[in-house]
Amino acid sequence: MAKPPAEVRFPGDKNRRRRLRVRGIKQASKEIQRRLESNLESLQEDPEVFLPDIKCEIGKASFFGPKDPMAITLKEIGNVSSKRNDSRWLRNRMSKRRGDGVSMALAGSLLAASEEDLSTVSVFKSPLYGNASYLKRGNGRPGHLVGIQNFTHPRLRLLVWDDHARSGHYFFSWDSGFVYTGAKPEAPPEWIKWALDNSSVDLSGDDLRWTVGLDENVVKNDEPTEQGWLKLTFTDGTVVGLSQTALSKTDEPLAQSIAMAMMPPNKLGEVCKAGWMWKPGGWPEDRGLPEQGEERLGEVLDGWLKMSLEDGVLARACRSSVLNSITDGFVVGNNWFAEEDQSGFLEQMSGTEDERRALACILDSLEGGVHVRSDGVVLELEDKVVRLEDSSCHPVLVSLWPEHGMEVLESLFGISGEEAEKTHARQTKRKQGFGAFLRELGESLSTAMRLDRLPWESNSLPSPLSFADLLVRKAADDGIASTVSLARGGRGIEAAMGWAWLVVHDRTESDAWRFDEGSRDKGGDWVPALQALWDAADSLLLKDDLKAEEDYRSSMAWLAEVSGSGPLP
Repeated sequence: MAKPPAEVRFPGDKNRRRRLRVRGIKQASKEIQRRLESNLESLQEDPEVFLPDIKCEIGKASFFGPKDPMAITLKEIGNVSSKRNDSRWLRNRMSKRRGDGVSMALAGSLLAASEEDLSTVSVFKSPLYGNASYLKRGNGRPGHLVGIQNFTHPRLRLLVWDDHARSGHYFFSWDSGFVYTGAKPEAPPEWIKWALDNSSVDLSGDDLRWTVGLDENVVKNDEPTEQGWLKLTFTDGTVVGLSQTALSKTDEPLAQSIAMAMMPPNKLGEVCKAGWMWKPGGWPEDRGLPEQGEERLGEVLDGWLKMSLEDGVLARACRSSVLNSITDGFVVGNNWFAEEDQSGFLEQMSGTEDERRALACILDSLEGGVHVRSDGVVLELEDKVVRLEDSSCHPVLVSLWPEHGMEVLESLFGISGEEAEKTHARQTKRKQGFGAFLRELGESLSTAMRLDRLPWESNSLPSPLSFADLLVRKAADDGIASTVSLARGGRGIEAAMGWAWLVVHDRTESDAWRFDEGSRDKGGDWVPALQALWDAADSLLLKDDLKAEEDYRSSMAWLAEVSGSGPLP
């Protein structure tokens, strides 16, 4: 007699058998077993209990010539039903590779109904229909087996009819009804009410329904709101208004929560029509939206109805469809301004007056249109329209500066050539806040222009007049305090001018020890002339009194005389 084969063992198992777990199989809980047992008993008593109520005419069941898929399925179900107590026949039927898929799954389910042990079940997992337990018997599809064995579940029972739905047939399921309407999407009013009541949003009203953020009159009168709202009109006349707030808080996508109660779910658009109730701010009441925008809007809403667009992005996608189709004027954020209202458009932009002036300079130089996206991408447009997705000047200027910054520098500040190129490159690289950049640039140029009013360059004057002129320029540019260290640093005859400067501005208290007695004596003699020079410079440079130039010239001549500097150039 042959010896039995040795037991296979694995490292670490030693004296215990290794348990093998098959993926997709589990031990059913008592609750699952009771539910499946109850459903299978009902199925065995009436194998047609899982069928929907038929609300249309059924065609021919012949396999030759034109045929009705539903008629073929019903005929096959009848054959299986008549053999529900013949286990051998059911086993052969459920194992076939061809034929009607629904009747194949029904045969497997009826065979499972004759079994006593229902403790081991298969697990069906779907991102749309959820998880469900079922008994896998034969070659029937998991979805068909799940739907037949869970025929009391409003969603799962629809899985049985996926092939029929692909051929253009419609099924509607709710907690107290299940109907088949053939090739016509005739959703029962009871289904519409149940689907809305069990959707992922809370609704008020009855035939006219709305979410938080809207009221009955807004929905009834189709009144556009600032952010816009979604209008759904069902085939039975039910109208639903959905605010952006409600759409942004859905746990399950709204279209999915409604459409999963019908088959096919991607044809929700056949039982309801969607519209977006919104116009850009400032859009004329008597002007319709652009035709291209209406078409794009329809495409977005159709995508949402087919569950390919999330609720949270629907509002923005709808508004963008309209805004991006406008071919004239100015578009900023969600607002529109006519071409002649550039000032109103610029006022809508947040930023400093310098930033608005720079933006206006760029826009005036454009030959066509431009679209500046919120991600910084700049698109040139043939239509004479300006579209800015950001309503802040800074990010828009950051995007436009590389291409148009030189125009701003030349037009607003008169900077050109190499100096403009350096300034342009520096700002392109640093991306400093444009408000501060333009202000500092303006102040710098303003000071430089004021200093150009002085009749001499510092290096053209003899010493110590050149030092006095340098102190004047420094004080006008950076303030009196900035000149103290410069005045202290004078050497030779310039030290005397430095001391005179400190005396004029009453800054000598702690600095006397820094100057020798000779410098203090000379500088003391020059104080009246230097005081007159500073007074004239203050009027000319800081108070914009252009007549003070003559006073500056005469004061400098006086200072040249008392300091022995010789004639002025």
